[in-house]
Order: sequence, then C-alpha cells, then structure tokens
Amino acid sequence: MMKMERENEGGGGQRKSDRDQSWIPKMIKRRVCTTFVEDSSRSGALCQCGGPRDLHVHLPATDVFNQWDRDLHTSEYPTDAFGQLEFAGAGRRNCPFLRLSHDTPPDNVYSLMTSQWGLPIPNLVVSVVGGQGKETAKPWVREVIRQGLVRAAQSTGAWILTSGLREGVARCVGEAVRDHCATASSLSQAKVIAVGVTPWGLIHQRQQLVNPQGSFPARYYVHNLPHESSCLDNNHQAFLLVDDGSVGHKGSETTFRANLEDIISHQRTGIWGSGSIEIPVLCVLISGDATMIERVDLSLKNNTPWLVLAGSGLAADLIAGILKDLSTPLSPPVSPTSQSSTEESMKSTSIELRDRVRERIQKHFPAETEVEKLVDQALGIYHNRDLITIFRGDHDGPDDLDTIILKALVRAAKRDSSDSSEYTEELKLAVAWNRVDIAKTELFNGDIHWKYEDLEESMTDALVNNKPDFVRLFVENGLNILHYLTYHRLECLYGSVSECDLVSAFLRRRLQERVSLAASQTRLTPQPDDNHSASLTAPSAARDLTLYEPFYYRTLGLDQGVASRKAMKYVNKLLLNESMYRQQRCMSPWISLFIWAVLQNRREMSIYFWKMAGESVIGALAGCKILRELSKLETDTETKLSMKELAQTFENLAHDVFSECYQSNEERSFKLLIKQSPVWGSATCLQMATAADARLFFSHDGVQTLLSEIWWGDMDSKTEVWKLVSCFFLPPFIYTNLIRFRQEENLENPEQFNHGKELDSTDGVELADILNTDDDIEECSALRKKTKAKATTQKRPFIFHRWRQFWFAPVTSFLGNVLMYFLFLFLFAYVLLIDFKPPPPHGPAPLEFVLYFWVFTLACEEIRQTFFTGSTTVKQRMKLYIQDIWNKCDITALALFILGLLCRMFPWSFNFGRAVLCLDYTVFTLRLIHIFAVHKQLGPKIIIVGKMVKDVFFFLFFLGVWLMAYGVANQALLYSYDSRPGWVIRRVFYRPYMHIYGQIPLDEIDADKRHEKQCTNNASLIHEGAEPCPESDANWLVLILLSVYLLVTNILLVNLLIAMFSYTFNKVQEHSDVYWKFQRYNLIVEYHSRPCLSPPFIIISHLHIFIKRVIQRLPSMKSQHFMLDLTSKEASLLNTWESALKENLLSTQGKKQRESDTERLKRTSTKSVDLLTY
Repeated sequence: MMKMERENEGGGGQRKSDRDQSWIPKMIKRRVCTTFVEDSSRSGALCQCGGPRDLHVHLPATDVFNQWDRDLHTSEYPTDAFGQLEFAGAGRRNCPFLRLSHDTPPDNVYSLMTSQWGLPIPNLVVSVVGGQGKETAKPWVREVIRQGLVRAAQSTGAWILTSGLREGVARCVGEAVRDHCATASSLSQAKVIAVGVTPWGLIHQRQQLVNPQGSFPARYYVHNLPHESSCLDNNHQAFLLVDDGSVGHKGSETTFRANLEDIISHQRTGIWGSGSIEIPVLCVLISGDATMIERVDLSLKNNTPWLVLAGSGLAADLIAGILKDLSTPLSPPVSPTSQSSTEESMKSTSIELRDRVRERIQKHFPAETEVEKLVDQALGIYHNRDLITIFRGDHDGPDDLDTIILKALVRAAKRDSSDSSEYTEELKLAVAWNRVDIAKTELFNGDIHWKYEDLEESMTDALVNNKPDFVRLFVENGLNILHYLTYHRLECLYGSVSECDLVSAFLRRRLQERVSLAASQTRLTPQPDDNHSASLTAPSAARDLTLYEPFYYRTLGLDQGVASRKAMKYVNKLLLNESMYRQQRCMSPWISLFIWAVLQNRREMSIYFWKMAGESVIGALAGCKILRELSKLETDTETKLSMKELAQTFENLAHDVFSECYQSNEERSFKLLIKQSPVWGSATCLQMATAADARLFFSHDGVQTLLSEIWWGDMDSKTEVWKLVSCFFLPPFIYTNLIRFRQEENLENPEQFNHGKELDSTDGVELADILNTDDDIEECSALRKKTKAKATTQKRPFIFHRWRQFWFAPVTSFLGNVLMYFLFLFLFAYVLLIDFKPPPPHGPAPLEFVLYFWVFTLACEEIRQTFFTGSTTVKQRMKLYIQDIWNKCDITALALFILGLLCRMFPWSFNFGRAVLCLDYTVFTLRLIHIFAVHKQLGPKIIIVGKMVKDVFFFLFFLGVWLMAYGVANQALLYSYDSRPGWVIRRVFYRPYMHIYGQIPLDEIDADKRHEKQCTNNASLIHEGAEPCPESDANWLVLILLSVYLLVTNILLVNLLIAMFSYTFNKVQEHSDVYWKFQRYNLIVEYHSRPCLSPPFIIISHLHIFIKRVIQRLPSMKSQHFMLDLTSKEASLLNTWESALKENLLSTQGKKQRESDTERLKRTSTKSVDLLTY
C-alpha cells in the first residue's frame, strides 16, 4: 500500500510500463473454492459455488455442509489475470484489467487505478446499478444515458461504474461513452472513464485472460456465446473482475463495489488531490430486481446519494412509488389526550406504514418469498429519503440531468456539512465539475448574497485547477483580490505547481540550494535550540524553507542587485524566525497571478490576469519574454509550440494596446515606452521588448517615431544626409539655417510645444528634456524638473548650446565613428602593405605606433561598454555584452591584434605575427558590415547574409561526405605509392574541392593522357619533387567516380544550396521591414550611449568619464536617456490612461468577435435548439 501511495503522489494520468506490474500478484489475490459442497438441485455434479467436482481439492461428505459460504469454503491465491486487455476485432486501444478477491482493500485498488493504470483522478463517480440481464433498456432510458448522464459526466471528468458486461444498461452506457468520446474535441481536458466492476464467474471464456505473469495484452475473443453467460463490453476503459470463488452467480461484486464507492468518496478532487472537496459519488438506479433494494439500503447507510429513474423498471419504480405514496398523510391527525394514546397512535401509524410498503412490494415482486426482509429494507430507504432524488422521464428532460445530479449531491453534502452557508457545497461541486453555466444560472443569479469567506476556498480551487471562468465569476461577484492574495497564499499557489512543469524544476533547484545552505549555516552557527537547528536539514522541513517567490525581493527587504547566494542566506535567517511577511498582502496581486499563470503556460487564465492588471504594454511584453525563454528549455514539442503561440499572442496584445495609445496621444505614448515600471524591476517597454525579441512591437510607427527623434537629437528628423556631412566637415554651417533644430520649431509654435499639457499632468517632463544629452550633474535635475531645464538652457550661450545640439546627437556620433573607422582601416592597410618595419630595434614605424594607440582606444571603448553601462551587476553586464555577435567580433579582432603585436616583436615569430595581423585586418574590415544596419534596404541584407552562413554550414556537411568519399577513393586508385602527407591531404580534400569550380586537371587524373605530361613512377624521384604518374589499372573506375562526383556536387548539392538561399531570402524579405526596425533600435541604443568623440580622440571622453564616475562618484546620466522616472501621481495618471484605452481596445475586439459569422451561427444554433426543446 505504501508503495502505491508513493507512486500516486504525482497524481493520475501517466500509465507505467508493463514491466512495472510484476508486484501485483504479491499484493492482489484471487478466490478459489477448495471445498466441495454438493448442490442437490443439480444431481450432485456441481458444487454450490457453481464449479464442477474435479476442480475442488477437498471432497467432504454431503451432510457435512448444508450451505456454501465464500469465506469458509474458499482460499486466497496470487491473482493470475492482470495486465492489458485487447478485444479482438474491436479496433481500439488496450484497456487494463485485474482479477481480485471480493475482500481486497478498495484503497489499494484505487491507488493502483490512478498510479499504475494512469486513470485521471475523477471529479465525480457515477455508479450505475440495475438493468442487468438480457432485458432491453427502454428508449427514453437510453436517451437519458446518452444525452444526459454521459454528457454531464463528460463535462465534469467523471468515472462511470457499471457491471462491465455487454448486456442491459452497462451496454448502453458503454456505447454512449464510445459515441461521446468519438465526437468530443481532442483538446477537451475532461474525459469520461467507464469502469466495469464485473463478477469473475459470470465472464464467458474468462480463461483467455489467465496468465500468472500478466498479459500484455490478453486477446479476448468471444464466439458461440451461451444464453446464460455474458461477455465483457469492449467500450469500457478498465475492468475490475471481482472473484468470490463462485461460478455463474450474480451479485458477488456488490459488497466490493459499495466499499470502493465509499473509499473514493473520501478522496479529494483536483490536480494532485488539491481540490477543496472530496470526490462526490452518486449511485443511479435503473430498473433492477429485488436484490437492488438491499443494495440501495446498504449504500444509503454509508450516506451515498442515489438518483432513481422512475418508470425505468421494477426496483426503481418501487422506490419511487414508496417515496411518493408515503409522503401523503397516513391517517387523519388525532389529538392525543394521554401518553398511552400517543403510543397507540404511533404504533398504528407504523403498522399502516408497513402495510403500504408490503402491498407495493407484493405488487412489484409477487414471486418474492422474503417479503418482510424487503419491507424492512424499504423502510430503511424511506427513512433516508433525503439522500434520494427521483428523476421522472415524463417531466424532466435529458438536458436537465446535470442540474439534477448537482442538486442531488448538494443535498447529500448539506446533510453532513457543518458550513453555515447552505449554498457553499453546491458551489464547490460546480467548481470541481467546471460547470460555470450551472453556477451562473443557479448560484449567481442575484438571489444569493455571497460573502468573501464563502468564495475564498473555491477561488483557490479554481486557481489551482485552472478554471479561469470561475475566477472571473468570483471576481465579478464580490471577491476582493487585494484581500485574497497574501504572500503565504501565493507561496501555496507555487507549491501546487505540477512537478512536470519547468518552473517546478527551477523552484526545486533553488530550494535544494537553500536547504544545503541552511545546513551549512546550522553547522557553522549553533542555535540555542538544538532540535530546531536539526530540523532545518530534515526533509520534512523542506516545505518550510520553500520560498516560492524568486520575483519579489522588495517584500523581504532585499536589493534587486544583491547576489543570489547572499539573498538565500538572508532568506534562511529570516525563515528561522516567524515569517511575518507571509501575512502581508501582495502589492500587485494581478501581476503576481499573471506571472504564476504564465509560468505554467495557462493561456486563458494568463490573458484574463493580464486584462485585470495595470501597465498592459510592458506586462504583455514580459509575458512574451517569459514564455519564449521557457520554450527554449521545454523538450515536449506540443508544449513548446503552445508556449510560442501564447508568446506571440501577448506580443500582438502589446502591439495593439500601444497602437491604441499612439492614435490617442503621441506624446503620452512616447512616455509610455520609456517610463520605468517599479513593478517590473524598473524596466521600460523598450527594454522589455528587446529582451522578448518582440520584432512586431518594434515595427510599430510610434516606436520608430520615438527612435527617430532620439536618433536625430534636437535636429529635425527630415534633415538630408548631405547637410549633415557638410556641417560635419564645415562646422560653421551649424550656426546657419542649413539644419533646422527642433527647439526652434517649439519656440515658433508654443501651443505645439505645450501639447498635452492641458490634458493631464503626466506631461510634467517634456520629450526634449528626455533627449537632452548633457551628462553633468545639473542635467540630472533638469531631466526631473522642466522649469529648471528651461532656465539652464536660456543661460547657456547660443554658440555652445548649438554646438552641443549638433555634436551630441547620436546620428552625428554615428557619422563620426564611421568616418574615423574608415580612416583606421586605411591606416591599418597602409602599415601592413607599405610601412611594416622589421622587429626592434629597426621597427616599428611611427605610423604603426599610431595604429597601436588607436586600437588601444578601441579596447578602452569595449571596456566602457562592458563595465560602465547599465545598472545591473558586473556579471550580468558581461553576459549581456558577450551575447551580441558584433561584440564577439570586436573581442576576436582585439585578441588577434594583441597576438600579432606580440609575435611581430621577435625575429623568430615576425612572419607569423604579420600573418596574424593580416587576418586581423580581415576581421576589422568585416566589422564594417555593422554600419549597414542603419540603412533600410541594406539592413535586412545583413540578417539574410547571417542566415545564409548557417545554410552554408549545413551544405558543407553534405559536401564533406561526398568530398571525403571521392577524395580517398581517387587517391587510393591513382597515387597509392605516393605517401607524402602534404600531397595526400591536398589530393584528398583540396583537389576535389576545386573540381566544383571547374579546375579539373585531366592529365593528372586520366592515365590515358599522361603522355602529354612528363611524370615518373620512381618513388625516390617523387620524394625529391618529381611529378608522379597516375596508375592506369583502374582508370575506368576513376572516370566513373569523377562523373558521379561532379554530378552530385555541381548539380545536386549546389542547386540545393541555391534553393536554401532562395528560401532564406524570401522568408526574410517578406518581413524585411520588421527585421530592420528591430536591429535599428540596437544600433541607436549603442551610439546613443557612446561618447560624442570618435577613436582615437575618444580617450578624452574616457578620461572625463573616469574622473566623474570613479573619482567624483557622480551618477551616469547616459543610462537615463531611454528611461523616464515619473512621480507616483504622474505614473498613476499615465497608467489610468493606458488602462482606459486597453478597455476600449478589448471592447472593440469583443464586438468584432460577436459580429463575426462564426458567432452568429453559434447563436442561431443555440436558439434553434432551445425552440426545439421547449
């Protein structure tokens, strides 16, 4: 049992391998009749168990035992029938089966079904009894089973227990389950499982299932079925074959089935058993004989509710009639005058009651002999009538069955529930079944006033079990999420994450680090309480140390930049004491739930939380980032695709919301892009979009307009390039009207300058202030206060102010870097070609020293980009720096230059150093490609080239296979006697490669043409340098190999490479505008953060930065140029404006969806069904 419980901790849904079932015979037993008790009604040939004499071990005298007893006359043996069952000719997957004794503990069986067989944990168990035998179910009963019972069970994810035989009601249930499973959507999470609890002795040809080692599968084929025998129904998904040692006797499974129902009713619903209620069990009585009266009475004593289909047959009609008949007064009320008269009145009432019940029993079962026993059982049923619900086919339709089932279970739950609210249990059942339609019509129709306490537990159940419709319903009906979500409850939500999810693996890894760290802290720092210290390292304390919030440092008083190990030490010390933070309420509950849902890839729930949360644009981009990172780690293909689809959905939402904002107000939409969000770690929308690789978002016109304004600084973005170049070489043109500056436009149009000021107070910081590039400490105040910025601007002389406006613009910095880089390449080429002197003391030349200094300034700039940009830790900065492909190119170029410089200083390595510098020049020249990213037509071509390089690598793999095959064969056939390594490698690799480009020396390949060229076969002459002659023994094979090689490489592989290039080009060219706009942002950010001076003069800016950052300790303002820090009031107003526009967008999208043809057809279909029904 403990073994099965350990396996069941992970929940159901995953079937173990067949070899894992070898332990079943050791735990599960079967019953065998070992004592022969003669059956006098059958001439003594058979035992009263139904088996023949020769199958019994003990043969006592006939008068020893008068009555066969399954407990006395049977013995237990290891089960010999288990495994997988295959119905021959059925054309469906195999189903598990098990032969077990009637007294097997049902909890063991339930654990085996969920853990070993992989059956999903049910939200409901419907046990259908009655209707056995060869009788045919009535048409309306079949319709109720098909349209009502199975459909209601399918909407809840239920198990249906039947007799499992292909007869009567069990056959109707199996066929209905089959039809519903065939028509149900493949994406439906709820699934109906039909489980047959079948008497072993009734199964025809049961010997086909016997195999002591297990059958995987056992082929079950039925032919020549006798009338008195029954076969298994192939539409059931699992079978429990109950064995009490008898053969051909009905009812042997009754007790076990009742006990199994009772055990299941004490298990919990939901994923991993995390539901708020126990699994509801409902018994449905359809027809039935007299033995069903005892069955109903037995279950009612266990408080199991019953649904009786009145009009379906004998037993069901009897119970319905008794409840209806006895509900009327038995006799006129009499006012008792004494105690004796009261007792006489009660006695007469009891007698009259028994008479009525006896009369009905004799009417329905005239051949029954034990009438008084049935009367007592019927009276017991009557006394528990509050657990019985009557379904009348003439009044209730099949579509109402799900509501009737829910009310029947609620009635039973109310009987045992101590909850003060009479509707709480009904709500819990509706949540467990995911029937939000019933909850809306029956519970949230306005008649019931729900309290927060009534919804709290069901809200947790809906969150854990992924039921977003109920979450929305609870929020709309009074549940305050601010009061609900505390940090302790959020930890519990993370604790409920499935162990199969990536986030669970991440949390377990972090937990293991903290537990081991806590153990080391305990050993190093003794605590006053030794028992408490020892408990930290125990596995049972793992949950106490679990902090399922790696995203919320502020709550624990931690800095965002603190090291991970240091943070874990602090958390461990914090959790040693009483954790007061767990009672605090989450400051951003919707965002916390949004992250929790996104990490589990829950589509509907995450989208709903995003709609409810603020800061919609950056929130959607954050969800996109998380999902795309998780998709890189996910191994399951379907899950990976769903993550990518949901990530794209969030990017589309961010794009649409920002588009709505941009159409409403451009200035405020720009602030939305660069506003720092304290909830998302002070990130901006642009930073989050970059991290999420949101190309579609960057392609928006609003984003590109902002980037253009930042790129041009205070200059007009429509300035021609020739004007910019003219001012660059002739600086006095800056003070003319050749270039128009934005500030002049604002001064000429004061109304446009103050655009948006009248709308709200969020425009307290103008865009011109954001784009100001003065990085001294006074400018820091200027960025925060508009008035001070204006005053500073007015005091600065016009000459210096205009000079800074031109030279501090990113586009000017870019132009200067490009021109100086061309000059650097020219100097490098001149040194390599003309002025490359020998090693010291004769060299290097003065220009070479200038080159060294220039490269040194380039290295200083790379160091500045790595360690002096951004607000993250040094490790994170280095990681971000190395991720860029062009930074890798810079590191390679600098490393090669240093290597070449060191080697050229020594005579013995001078030539090697020069070769390295020549190679380094190639790398520096290729680095020039990066400047093409600013061009709209050439920018996408860089991406095309990069992707084509990847295609070339795949092409080289195929080419290498053919090249190796042909080269080795060619060398071995023509020049087997030439063992010079250099020539062998050249003929194997180099010469076949050159064949692709048409260089085919036939005089060296074709032996018949060797007379045209002087050659020799002398090995000594060949080693001295003479040309070897090709061998002519296999000349025909060499020519064939050459023809095949050229055919494959020049025609097949080259055309394959061309096709790959064409596909890559067309794919990128379709989205060239999107690609270009995304990479343009990175270029703008890079040159916006660069000093205005270009190498080698950039060393002056580096010295200036070093003095301000290291010596004076002044903060860097370059990192603030793309980030706007608003006051809380301004940020609140901006968020309110964004939320209002988001609601407008969602309303418009909902209206379009409702007006679509698909939705109209759905509404028309629903109305037609309603008209036909009523």
